Amino acid sequence: MRGLRKLYRGVPAVDGVDLDIAHGEIFALLGPNGAGKTTTVEILEGFRKRDAGEVTVLGADPQRAPMSWRYGIGLVLQDAHDMAELTVAETVAHFARYYPTPRDPAEVIELVGLTAAAGKRIRMLSGGQRRRVDVAIGVIGRPRLLFLDEPTTGFDPEARRQFWDLLRDLAGTQDTTILLTTHYLDEAEALADRVAVISAGRIVAVGPPATLGGRSAADARLRWIEGGAVRTLETPEPTAAAHALSQRLGGEIPGLTITRPTLEDVYLTLIGSSS
Repeated sequence: MRGLRKLYRGVPAVDGVDLDIAHGEIFALLGPNGAGKTTTVEILEGFRKRDAGEVTVLGADPQRAPMSWRYGIGLVLQDAHDMAELTVAETVAHFARYYPTPRDPAEVIELVGLTAAAGKRIRMLSGGQRRRVDVAIGVIGRPRLLFLDEPTTGFDPEARRQFWDLLRDLAGTQDTTILLTTHYLDEAEALADRVAVISAGRIVAVGPPATLGGRSAADARLRWIEGGAVRTLETPEPTAAAHALSQRLGGEIPGLTITRPTLEDVYLTLIGSSS
């Protein structure tokens, strides 16, 4: 993307976005509601026209790409409408027929952890299981690029981690590039090679989760108990500070913790400073 802009009634929803996403990368796009995430992703998917800028996805302009271009795209939308009376197996097999070289439906159902539920009607599934059906539909066509919009909404913690393993496998062994939007910052940190934060239609930071917004170089916070009270200290040299504290206290430091800003801390600072 170069200079991507989209306006609604003269008000910019996306205001000059420049962004590159590499082949085989898991890339997370983060931002508050109304920041421009959905508009940006819909332009990349070819569902929405831009007002200005240049966009290339899988070598083509999504606004002018032929139908065959869509065979390389997989979508897991935030609000999906399923066929409630079909079984899981029937649903996945149905969508497989839209693609020239689909994956085996039974293999995909196993991949998303629904083998035991393959014979169940969609309406009988839990919310998390329905979301897995959405993912199965998204990957059945062997996409080169997979768009995931809030994919683990409704998942319990165990199911979320199993789903993360699925995405790592898709990116690592299936040669799939993944663009993920999520409000779960632990999900972005666990999965993404890089993240971008968008606020008020502009990209305010891009980088690996560990270094985003100068996170890795930020002061560490020491927290300990001394004289019956909790004490804190922020310092760029936590090891030296802990050593000096240990010497002053004569050995062990009661209740010592050393932390750096979390991804959530950095994210809130970035969207706050740009609003």
